[in-house]
Amino acid sequence: MAERRSRPRGAARREMILDVALKSFAENGFHGSSIADIAALCGLSQPGLLHHFPSKAALLAAVLEYRDRIDAQRLEWSDAPRGLDALRRLARLVDHNAHVPGLVQLFTVVTGESVTADHPAHQWATTRYHRLEADLAQALSHGVADGAIRPGTDTRGLARQVFAMMDGLQLQWLLDPDNVDMPGLFRSYIETVIAAIAA
Repeated sequence: MAERRSRPRGAARREMILDVALKSFAENGFHGSSIADIAALCGLSQPGLLHHFPSKAALLAAVLEYRDRIDAQRLEWSDAPRGLDALRRLARLVDHNAHVPGLVQLFTVVTGESVTADHPAHQWATTRYHRLEADLAQALSHGVADGAIRPGTDTRGLARQVFAMMDGLQLQWLLDPDNVDMPGLFRSYIETVIAAIAA
């Protein structure tokens, strides 16, 4: 009975730690955040936090997986979008991201730091870009096969451009949120892309 009661409490505590760590990594980066500070903000001792996440790198990995899970749910990627619908879903994701600046900041800060090979998130960032580009390229290739997208479209190159635009706009928006209409600009870009590649 006690074991059954402790599981939900443990899950809730993990969620609280992830939420606090997400904010800390977003505001201070990986190197500027400490396990001791995150533990204190959670009302835990450092060993208490390490009981749930054995190292700062493990905590960062869990936070990044949490963020990716949120994005996957927003994209509804599990039902494998085809063709132009994949681009429209990305525009809806950017609309959503405008309401969760902490998640966008976390991604931007950690991705920027992860360009060095010894950063704990380096492999995550590299793998993530490869996976996202491959998924979008495949969805666009389905659109070519279905006749919705013009034959000869460089789907891999286009996927790379789309994510470059998304990430660049996120950075500009974080620096100047009052003057950068991230969702509007990205939606306009996607409409231009669709007009250019639609069969």
